[in-house]
Amino acid sequence: MREYELIFIVHPDLDENAFNEVVNKVTSWITDGGGEVTKTDIWGKRRLAYPIRKQTEGQYALFLVTMDPKFGTQMEHNLRFLEPILRYSIVAK
Repeated sequence: MREYELIFIVHPDLDENAFNEVVNKVTSWITDGGGEVTKTDIWGKRRLAYPIRKQTEGQYALFLVTMDPKFGTQMEHNLRFLEPILRYSIVAK
């Protein structure tokens, strides 16, 4: 098991309930894959450095995660096809 930082940007027009559903879905993917979310930090809505899909703002969430390195590719696949997520990054700590 390795430690990772997972940060993702969610579409800014989602209400609080829909945003929480996205966060819960990502958390459940990690725990179902045998990993553990050690810290969740919601940064809220912030301005983007450049437009992404014609959006100038996004809702940020940062996770500190412990998971198997082999599960990282599956996690990237899941994040890529989750529609409300604009961008994501998984970095080994």
